[in-house]
Amino acid sequence: MPQQPQPPQRPCPAALDGILVADFSRVLAGPLAAATLADLGAEVIKVERPGTGDDTRSWGPPFTPDAAPAGDGGAQQGKTAAYFDAANRSKRGLALDLGDPDDAAAARELARRADVLIENFRPGSLVKYGLDAAATRAANPGLVHCTLTGFGSGAGASLPGYDFVVQAVGGLMSITGEAGGPPLKAGVALVDVLTAKDATVGILAALRHRDRTGEGQLVEVNLLSSLLGSLVNQASGHLATGRDPGPMGNRHPSIAPYETLACRGGLLAVAVGNDRQFRALATELGVPELADDARFARNQDRVRHRGDLVAALEERLAADTPQGWTERLGAVSVPCGPVNSLSRALELAQRLGLDPVAPVGEGRIPQIASPLRLSGTPVAAPFAPPRLDEHGTALRTWLSGPADQPLPPRM
Repeated sequence: MPQQPQPPQRPCPAALDGILVADFSRVLAGPLAAATLADLGAEVIKVERPGTGDDTRSWGPPFTPDAAPAGDGGAQQGKTAAYFDAANRSKRGLALDLGDPDDAAAARELARRADVLIENFRPGSLVKYGLDAAATRAANPGLVHCTLTGFGSGAGASLPGYDFVVQAVGGLMSITGEAGGPPLKAGVALVDVLTAKDATVGILAALRHRDRTGEGQLVEVNLLSSLLGSLVNQASGHLATGRDPGPMGNRHPSIAPYETLACRGGLLAVAVGNDRQFRALATELGVPELADDARFARNQDRVRHRGDLVAALEERLAADTPQGWTERLGAVSVPCGPVNSLSRALELAQRLGLDPVAPVGEGRIPQIASPLRLSGTPVAAPFAPPRLDEHGTALRTWLSGPADQPLPPRM
């Protein structure tokens, strides 16, 4: 029998060692929150529908070949969408049909043993299975039950929560794109990602409260509120003036120059945050007099005369390439950089020693590494995302045994 790849080892306990997370969520926001908890050392069991699993397993192309070993015999071989892999690292896979009495009982037992339960079912739909927050916390008073919805559990409970729709109705698309052009979504499911981070923060706060009191609680997050909370200066400006902001392309509504500027052969992102940086920019471009020009001396003046400013800067920037200006302006502490492709962004992070990619095992595509760095409790090395029901046999046996029995080791 061929030797099985060994799971990665870590030198010391991670922050959430000993925490068990039951991940009943699907698609992106909930699974990504659970994956973050796994990064921090929690044991995460991902519960999926038999046969099809999480919707994102089929959200491709691109698909990734599954060359991992067959585990404990419950796995399904084949291909999985790269989308699924992005949010499901380091989890154990368990397929349960909640409509089956035995599987529903196993799901309730998992909730009874868990420290954290994450779900994004339509509000009220888990009551018939005994997996709603009231039921799970009655059976397990220390449980942190996190529910994610699109629009809350009140008047918006029946509305389906999809990132693209929330970007539209939540105002993000109205400020994204070029002035006079059509509204545009962000190039990634940004609202789901932001909601995942809010859910993680709420769960960690609830676990801290449980450390003090022994009591769990319900954590509720929703896509619309997370988006509105992320609009920061744009939302604050609206509340201050009553006016709706509009799209400005790569320009900033309150800072200049803070945008992409044309150079020889490409664009340069320039982020001048104060008057000192602007003087350094003007000097390096060979036009120090711009910093004393009444139109450009202060940030508010530069914002007011942005058109003239951009014309003056781009006239000088045409002398060199984005990479050339990045080196020259970086030497005088002017924040700037080329507009990179994703591959070049990863190359940059690697050159800077940030180790942006983490291996997860032979035959599996690597993962983007956790951005967290903790000096005392390092982030756990990731495992490959689970194949559907990969650990099902072992987990069902565990759930049918004594509650104080430890989780079976990974195979």
